[in-house]
Amino acid sequence: MLAKIHTIALAGVDGLAVEVEVDIANGLPAFSTVGLAEGAVRESKDRVKAAIKNSGYNFPNRRITVNLAPADLKKAGTSYDLPIAIGIMAADQPFNQDKLANMVLAGELSLDGKLRAVQGILPMVTAARDIGKKAILVPQDNAREAAMVTGIEVYGLDSLDQAVEFLVDRLKIPVVTARQHWSSCPVSGPDFSDVKGQEHVKRAMEVAAAGSHNILLSGSPGSGKTMLAKRLATILPDLSLEEALETTKVYSIMGLLAADQGLVRQRPFRAPHHTISDAGLIGGGNQPKPGEVSLAHNGVLFLDEFPEYKKHVLEVLRQPMEDGTVTISRASTSLDFPARFMLVAAMNPCPCGHLGDDLHGCTCNDLQIKRYRHKLSGPLLDRIDIHLEVPAVPFKEMTHGPAGESSAAIRKRVIAARARQSARFKGRRRLYANSQMSSADLKKYCVVEPSGLTLLEQGMARLGLSARAYNRILKIGRTIADLAGQEQITAAHIAEALQYRRIDRRAAI
Repeated sequence: MLAKIHTIALAGVDGLAVEVEVDIANGLPAFSTVGLAEGAVRESKDRVKAAIKNSGYNFPNRRITVNLAPADLKKAGTSYDLPIAIGIMAADQPFNQDKLANMVLAGELSLDGKLRAVQGILPMVTAARDIGKKAILVPQDNAREAAMVTGIEVYGLDSLDQAVEFLVDRLKIPVVTARQHWSSCPVSGPDFSDVKGQEHVKRAMEVAAAGSHNILLSGSPGSGKTMLAKRLATILPDLSLEEALETTKVYSIMGLLAADQGLVRQRPFRAPHHTISDAGLIGGGNQPKPGEVSLAHNGVLFLDEFPEYKKHVLEVLRQPMEDGTVTISRASTSLDFPARFMLVAAMNPCPCGHLGDDLHGCTCNDLQIKRYRHKLSGPLLDRIDIHLEVPAVPFKEMTHGPAGESSAAIRKRVIAARARQSARFKGRRRLYANSQMSSADLKKYCVVEPSGLTLLEQGMARLGLSARAYNRILKIGRTIADLAGQEQITAAHIAEALQYRRIDRRAAI
C-alpha cells in the first residue's frame, strides 16, 4: 500500500514542497526513513509508532518505508511527525482522498498522540498557499500564527486522533479565523523627553530614523549614548504588513513567537553583547539559523562598546549592511536570510573613554588611541552614514534644563518624511527609505543645487571621503530635505549632512 502526504520543508525563511511517500509491504517488521533525513526526522519513527498505538489505532507490523521527496533536499525538524503518521494510517483508514490531496500537514507528535507546536509555521503556510494547496493542518498552538496568511484554510488540531477523525469526515473542525485587520503596535518605553540637552544629537537621531540611516555615537562614558540609542525605536514609523510578515518569518523559524502571537507588531530592537560570535551575529550552524542581524530585520541593531567586538565579527557586518541580506553557504546548500536593519553603534573616543573630556584627563598614549580606533576598519565606517560625537551634558543643564521634545512629536516628523519617500519610491519593491537607494536612484532623486554641489566638492576634498561616503552624504542630504518638506537638496542640507561625518573630519585634521 502506498500513500502520499504533502508537507513543507524550510530553507532559510522560505518553504519548499515535500511529498511524504509511505510504502507498507509484506516482510519482516522494519521502519526506515530515506530522503536526506536529519537526526530529529529519523527519530520520528519512534514518536510516530508510540503516538499511533497510544491513540488507539493499530500500527502495521510489516515493512514500512518512508521517502521524503525530493530526496536531495535536507529535511530537519519535528514537523514531519504528523504527515508520516497519517501516511502510515492511510493504509487502514478510509481517508477523504480529495481533501488529503489538497492539504498540507505539519506538526510534532508526543508519545501520547498530542500535537506540539513547531518552528517556522508561517513560511510553511505561505509556501503551502503558493503551491496551490487549499488547506493546512497545524498544531493548535501554531494556529493563530498560521491564520495570519490569507488565501488558505487553517485548521488547528490538538491530537493525532482529531486529525484522523477529521480526514475520515467523522469530525467537523472550524477554520481558524484569527485573521484580523492589520494594526501595528508602536514601541512603548523610554521617551526622548527624558533626555536633557544633546539637541544636536537628538536631531541626528531624527535624521537617522527618517531615512533609516546607520549611526555611530562616540562619547565619553556617561554622556548618554546608550540612553539615546534605546529611545530610537520610539520615533520609528509603524511596521507595514509586508514588513511584519518578513520579520515574523524570522522569529517563527527561531521559535520566538508566543502561542497567542500572530505577527510581530513592533520593530525589533536587538542589543547583543560584545562577546557574541560571528555565527551568533550573522547566523550559521550545521543547520543554518538566522543571527542577530536577521532578528533585527526591519528594526534596530544596537552594538554598544563597538570596538570591543572581535574585529572579524565586525567585518562580517559589511555584506548585510550593504545588501540587506545574509548569505550562509555550506557544502551542500546556500541560504539567504533577510537582514535589512538600522545599525546604531556606540563607542568611547579612546580606551579610557576621556579623550576630549574637559572634566577628566585622558590617560591613553597616542599608540593606544590609534590601536583602539583601528579596530574599526575604513570600509566598515564607510557603511555607517552618520558619525557623531556625543559630549557630556553640563551639570546645570541636567538639573535645571527644560524637558526635551517628546518622542511622539519627533515621530510625527519622521513619519511625514517617510511618507514622502514612500510616494517617491511608489511601485519600487523593497525600497522603503533613502538609505536603500542605489547609485541610479541617487542620480534620479538627489538633485543638488549648484551652491550645494560646490560645498560638497570642498567637503570631499577636505575630509578625503570615498565614493561610498559621498553617496552616504547625498542620501543624508535627501533625508534632511524630506524632513524640511523640500524636493531639491540645498547647500544648507549638504552642510548639515557633512556635519554628520565627524569621525572623517577628525581623522583629516
